[in-house]
Order: sequence, then structure tokens, then C-alpha cells
Amino acid sequence: MWVLLRGGHPLRILLPLRGEWMGRRGLPRNLAPGPPRRRYGKETLQALEMPVLPVTATEIRQYLRGHGIPFQDGHSCLRAPSPFAESSQLKDQTGVTTSFSLFIDKTTGRFLCMTSLAEGSWEDFQASVEGRGDGAEEGLLLSKAPEFEDSEEVRRIWNRAVPLWELPDQKEVQLADTMFGLTKVTDDTLKRFSVRYLRPARSLVFPWFSPGGSGLRGLKLLEAKCQGDGVSYEETTIPRPSAYHNLFGLPLISRRDAEVVLTSRELDSLALNQSTGLPTLTLPRGTTCLPPSLLPYLEQFRRIVFWLGDDLRSWEAAKLFARKLNPKRCFLVRPGDQQPRPLEALNRGFNLSRILRTALPAWHKSIVSFRQLREEVLGELSNVEQTAGLRWSRFPDLNRILKGHRKGELTVFTGPTGSGKTTFISEYALDLCSQGVNTLWGSFEISNVRLARVMLTQFAEGRLEDQLDKYDHWADRFEDLPLYFMTFHGQQSIRTVIDTMQHAVYVYDICHVVIDNLQFMMGHEQLSTDRIAAQDYIIGVFRKFATDNNCHVTLVIHPRKEDDDKELQTASIFGSAKASQEADNVLILQDKKLVTGPGKRYLQVSKNRFDGDVGVFPLEFNKNSLTFSIPPKNKARLKKIKDDTGPVAKKPSSGKKGATPQKSEISSGQAPTANQPDTSKRSK
Repeated sequence: MWVLLRGGHPLRILLPLRGEWMGRRGLPRNLAPGPPRRRYGKETLQALEMPVLPVTATEIRQYLRGHGIPFQDGHSCLRAPSPFAESSQLKDQTGVTTSFSLFIDKTTGRFLCMTSLAEGSWEDFQASVEGRGDGAEEGLLLSKAPEFEDSEEVRRIWNRAVPLWELPDQKEVQLADTMFGLTKVTDDTLKRFSVRYLRPARSLVFPWFSPGGSGLRGLKLLEAKCQGDGVSYEETTIPRPSAYHNLFGLPLISRRDAEVVLTSRELDSLALNQSTGLPTLTLPRGTTCLPPSLLPYLEQFRRIVFWLGDDLRSWEAAKLFARKLNPKRCFLVRPGDQQPRPLEALNRGFNLSRILRTALPAWHKSIVSFRQLREEVLGELSNVEQTAGLRWSRFPDLNRILKGHRKGELTVFTGPTGSGKTTFISEYALDLCSQGVNTLWGSFEISNVRLARVMLTQFAEGRLEDQLDKYDHWADRFEDLPLYFMTFHGQQSIRTVIDTMQHAVYVYDICHVVIDNLQFMMGHEQLSTDRIAAQDYIIGVFRKFATDNNCHVTLVIHPRKEDDDKELQTASIFGSAKASQEADNVLILQDKKLVTGPGKRYLQVSKNRFDGDVGVFPLEFNKNSLTFSIPPKNKARLKKIKDDTGPVAKKPSSGKKGATPQKSEISSGQAPTANQPDTSKRSK
């Protein structure tokens, strides 16, 4: 029997603030930080100065062979005999022996025992096999799982909820069926999936049962609210989203099932299972994230169909998730008017089985013909606005030029020293993160604490120093954002940074990476003494990462040293022309110096590969909220150095001569365009 020395191995790569579901109600702060799985004791290992290198599937196989451990190669995991399961647990409900019940993730090395629910990192597994560590003699299997902090709350809500068909008032039943779109979903389907209704909250209650249906581990509440002529839905999970790992419908899955349909909403699973009879599972976080801890439960299926929704964002999420599950066994239902989400298709009388038969394979060879691409091209032509990307809510002028934030692109951002590049780009990224874009921040200039403080102030739209009583409220909401930080500071190797980004994309489904800034990765590169060549190599690596992982990368690069009276251009970016050539978008934060105050700022879009539109728009900095999107309430009147239609700025009261005239501003207050000639004249 191997001894597992379970504990927090200090893999100092990511420092998550949380990366969870958007659009949910706030939950109590004392919720459990993770699922109630069986834990093992272990002495904490000494902290590492450098991040642990990721393990590869080849290294895992070699290690297992070297220690005589038999294994089976799966789609995304390796299966091996579990030393953590008792002999009585090695048989399922049908009496079939399940000796290969330990699943090891090929990408991260994390393992999960399906019988005892023991889990740990690859380092934990190695320590258990080799018997290393001071706690080897004390590494005993805990007899019981730790008490779930919210088990009483979960049980109380579950007991108060009643089956929908048992409500005494038929008008209330009809109203609930109409609000949730359940008019064609039968009571037998609701009973089979154990769905209940909580009358005080007017919410459907979806249970999270342990594998095998032995115990209740959590709940999801779906509340319907009337909003205008339509209905909006709000979800709440107990425990919090980061610890809610419920594959809704898992207790109904048989070991003999070889095909499954994955959906993003529980109501869609009900409709699919009722209409087609196929096994269906609902991802706990919808299109936001597919936690790697759920992959072992999907290993048995030879065919997996993704039917996540009816928009382009669902289509992109399905392609991203298919890469984790082995694309060769995955198929995608393309969104369209005749192929809406399953519940809507059922209510509109569509044949759901026929729609599933039209699912497209997620995998194709390196060379394809237009015949294989025509459906995706049609999808982009049919969803022009969604193809343009996610629109910013704080920067409408940026939407007018760039049209939206798109995956797989590289954005280069530059601006003069002290102009507020980090402050702007933090709000730029926070805007997207608040809309559900999983974001990874790599801040090499300032500490994560200071950056988080700035972003929290921007999120609250006001300083919290004078209203500390509201800190917990805003901190709780900020904690639910899908936001993560790298723990790097100062110069780092590009290889280490890329490995960390790859890990984050796999584990947290990161869609947006911000690197501030590129110059901090050039000191470790020994490719050449030429800094320009080193920078070109690094930019090429980021370009390849964005394309291969369908992840947007925003790269901050300092400009060349220019005169203060000159505007920055695309050629002002430090290094060769490769940065602007590889980039899909180039943003320049211009800062015009004034006699008083920080200056007049505006954002210039000098490159837009999506549709070619370029332009500028003014920015006003609000010192109270540290934002560029919220105008200050009491705007100070700033003196211009020179105006085309007016005299030179007033002389200081000391009687000294005024400052030397500089480049003028447009009299209308609008920022000049990139190709606008300089019409200012020197004062005589």
C-alpha cells in the first residue's frame, strides 16, 4: 500500500483571486474553499525560488514504467491501480472490479481516485510512491471527509424545496413552467434528475450528488426574473463557483455509456435527455471554464457532443474545451437560427436527434478544403456582431474603432513614461473581465498587491480609503471575477512565462493575457547580445501563443525616447518593426503636456487588422476612481501651452516669461488624428 503525503506543494505559478462564473449573486464569505474530498496529511515542503517545471505525458509514462506501476493510456488521463481504495471499494454497483480507478492528468500530473475521491498533485504522487518526506510515517488515510461548512445550509434549502409537480396551486405551476420554459418538459424528466422548486425564492434547485448518488454536496439555484418583455435568469451556487464541480446528470450515467452530450445549462440537459434519450451532462460553469478536475469523469466516452448554446461565444468555448478532451472524439453543434439551444429547440418543435447528427467534428488535418470550412464561414457571416468580439462597456469609442475584443489576437500597447499605461490597461482588462473573460495578469513592474488595489478602486468606481465599511462588499464582488495574477516580479525568462501561461489556459481556460511589460523578459535571453533580436524572438513567441491557444495577448512595450513635444507613432515602439507587424492591434496612449495638471490624454488606434478602421478619442482621468472612462465631477480648467486661435498661455504671477511654445492642441478639444498635419505656428 502506497502512502500519500497530501499537502500544499508550493507550486508558485499562479495567485488566483478567483476565476469564476459571472452574473451571479454574492455568496457568504464563509463558504468552503473547495469540494469536500478526502484529504491526506503531509509536511509542507520548502518553498521553491523558481516555479516547478510542468510535467509531460512522456515523463509520467516513464516514471510509472520505472516503478513497475501498470497503466492504461486514455484520452486525457492515464489510468492506474489505486492504492487509496479499500478492497470493498474496488467493485461498482454491478459488481464489476474497477482496479484501474486512479486517473492521472496527462498535462498537469494531478491525480484523482474515483473510488475514494483522493486527489493530489504530481509531486504528491511521486512522494507517495517513493515514501519521501518527514511525514511518511504519519501519512495516514483520513477515515472521514472533513465536515462541509455549508452542509447544513445545503440540507436546509434542499428540504424546503419541493418537486414542482407537487405544488398545490396549479397557477403557480403554470407560471413556473412558463418562466423557465418547461412547458414541454415532463414531470418524469424532472423527477429523474431530482429537480426541485424553492417557492420563497421562486427558483429551480439543481442538486449536486456525490458520484454514485450517495450524498448531497451542493446546490445550484436558478432564479427567473421578469425584465421588460422577456425573462432573465440569475444563478447562485453553494459552495461558491470555484468549489462547485457538479456535472449535473452524472448519477444517471452508466459505465456502458459510450456517448454523451455536454450542455452549458441544466434546462438544456433536461430537454436533450427527454427528447433523444442520450446521456447528458451540464458543465458547472457553462461556457466560462471546464475545470481539469472533471476530465476523469469523461474518460469513458468515445464520442462527446458539445451543444453549449446559440451564439458564437458558445461555439468558441466548445472548440476550446474539445482540445482538453482530445478533439478526435469531440463533435460540435454549430449555432444557428435552425439550431438554437436544446430547450428552445424542444419548445419550437425541432427534431433534436437530427440536429445532433449534423454536429461537426472538432478535429481536422493540417490541410483542409473550403468544403470543411464553409460552415464556419457561414457562421461568421451570420453572426457579424459576435464575430467582431466582445464589446467594452466602459469604452464605447474603442468599440467604434476596434469593434470588439477578439480571441487569438495580439495587441501591442505603448505610451510615454508616466502617462498612465498600467492604469489604463488595468481598466481596459477589468472591463472585459467583468463580462466573463477569464484574465491572467503578468505585472512585472508593480506588485500584485498594488495592482489589485488599483483594479479594486476602478471596480468600485471610487476610493475605499474613506469608506472601509464597504470594503468587504466590494472585495467579495471583486473576488468572484475570473481574474488571476502571475507571481513574477522583475526580470523573468520568456520560457518560464510561456509555461505559466500554458498552464493557466489549460487549468483556468484563460482567454486574455496581459503582459506589463515586454522589456522585463529581455534580460534573461541569451540568444544574442543584440537586444533588438531578443525582442523580435519574444514577440514571435507571444504571437505563436496567441494563435495556437486562441487566446488574446495584450503586450505593453515602452516607446523609444522621443521629444516631449512630439506625438508617438507606430514607429515609436521600441525595437524593430516586428512588433507592429506581428500585432493585430496597435494602441498608443498619447499625452500632451500642459502648463498645469497631468496633461491632455487620448488613445490612438494606429492599426486594426480586423477591418482596418483607425482613429483617436480623448480620455479624461478621474483621480478619485483611477479610471479613464468616468469623467471627474469637478473638472479643473487646465491652461493650454498654446492654442491655434488664442494667445500664448498667461505668464506666471512671478513675472517670469511664459514657457516656450510647444505643439498645439486642436481648438475644439478633440485629439488630432495620426495623419493630420501639424498646422501650429511658432509665436513671433
